[in-house]
Amino acid sequence: MVTITESAKEYLNSVRGDDYVTLGVKGGGYSGFQYVWDLKSNWPDVKWSDPIDDVLVVDPVAELYILGSTVDYVNELGGSFLSVKNPMSTSSCGCGESFGI
Repeated sequence: MVTITESAKEYLNSVRGDDYVTLGVKGGGYSGFQYVWDLKSNWPDVKWSDPIDDVLVVDPVAELYILGSTVDYVNELGGSFLSVKNPMSTSSCGCGESFGI
């Protein structure tokens, strides 16, 4: 379903504590949809996917939009961020936080 690079896994482990990082999708952003990151404990009523690499869970509704994606952690001169390489995306904004299908 979703692949996590080693650099992303290291970063997610550094921010999650004893929790899981969550990945969801919501309508909005420049391209139609926006990636939403959080911690599982902030959403106790959501039925999340099984953990991926024991660090990430995905909102079941979002699975349709991110199938086959790769999560990477990018560290550049201008800053560092989580990047989702989404093969289903037909467009995205310059910052990579929103996408269209």
